[in-house]
Amino acid sequence: MTSERSEAVRVGLVALFVTALVTSQVTASKLLAFSLPFSLPLAGSTLVLPGAALAYALTFFASDCYAELYGRRAATVVVNVGFAMNFVLLALVWSTIFAPGLPQAAQPVDLAAFRNVLGASTAIVVASLSAYVVSQNWDVFVFHWLRDRTDGEKLWLRNIGSTATSQLLDTVIFVGVGFILFQGVPPAEALALIVGQYLLKLAIAVLDTPFVYAVVGFARRNDVAPTPARAD
Repeated sequence: MTSERSEAVRVGLVALFVTALVTSQVTASKLLAFSLPFSLPLAGSTLVLPGAALAYALTFFASDCYAELYGRRAATVVVNVGFAMNFVLLALVWSTIFAPGLPQAAQPVDLAAFRNVLGASTAIVVASLSAYVVSQNWDVFVFHWLRDRTDGEKLWLRNIGSTATSQLLDTVIFVGVGFILFQGVPPAEALALIVGQYLLKLAIAVLDTPFVYAVVGFARRNDVAPTPARAD
């Protein structure tokens, strides 16, 4: 039973990571706007961010839980396999877009809209993948660096610290590549996007900390995951 629970926790965290990652790719085309009861410097009273931000924030929750339970090397493998799965997703989506289909009149959805929503632009794809490979690997590195420095204590610190810094990297790279480099968005507007996105991501990082404790605590209480050694 312990072995089955151990596999369920491990597979569940990997599945959550990949599901959130894939969802973030297919929801990136919608821009979200969250109104605030006050105005922030640069961002103003509305936080604007891509639809991918909500799902993508969940990947850091899953990777932090996985890193805490199974160690740095195991978490790095998950992150890099997830990077490869991005290309699998793109290949499957574009093969479906280009595959022959029934005429528009016989289709249940608008074909142009189908392509526009699922076929992310080159700028978004390059920006997303660039941000992903840097920020996710940084997240795992900082998480375990903080773990070593605190002798395995203060899970809240490494969860928030690793996610806060990696999300900042992710946001800067994503906006810098996708909006400034490829689309020529003025730096002032891009900075407003960075501030808005990062503040929401930071809030999610703080709010998900009790859930990280809950997942790790459940796993440890049921002896379904080892405690990684410092050298891991």
